[in-house]
Amino acid sequence: MSERQPSRRPGGRSARVGAEVHRAVTDLINERGYGNFTVGEVAARAGVADSSIYRRWGGLETLLTDVALTRLNARSPMPDTGSLAGDLRLYAANVAREITGPDGLLLVRLAVALSSNGQQGLQARDDLRDERTRQLQSMLDRSRERGEPAPDALGVLDHVLAPMYIRVLFGMELTPDYVDGLVDRML
Repeated sequence: MSERQPSRRPGGRSARVGAEVHRAVTDLINERGYGNFTVGEVAARAGVADSSIYRRWGGLETLLTDVALTRLNARSPMPDTGSLAGDLRLYAANVAREITGPDGLLLVRLAVALSSNGQQGLQARDDLRDERTRQLQSMLDRSRERGEPAPDALGVLDHVLAPMYIRVLFGMELTPDYVDGLVDRML
């Protein structure tokens, strides 16, 4: 008779702890801005020990990067509609929805704050940028594999994403027609 291996449940305590820590970080950034709280304050709000955060994430910058990437991947996943135009339109619409939402500029504030927080902050910011660029590049590579001409990832950042972020930063509206127009001009 073979010995049964214990199976890991998806989720469980580890997932709950991660979700509570992520929620605590998001709340603290919204309340105080980045740089105005510590790992200890995140731990207290999440109901976990400081050592749990250090063991799992290593430090505040890595935790912040994880929060940002998890949020981006959940709310603005890379679409696969079967065409580059469809993928870019859906991706741009998701990003527009995300950055105009209740705490939409959280990611922008986080990237700016990380940039001014020494070498660890710069590395965390670069990790965030590189992971999202990698994901965007995979969408563009898929379109090339289908035989569609595709821009490079930086072109999408410059011509689709950057104008949306600038408009939001300056309090200007992002209409669906405007967002679709950015994609049309890109293509």
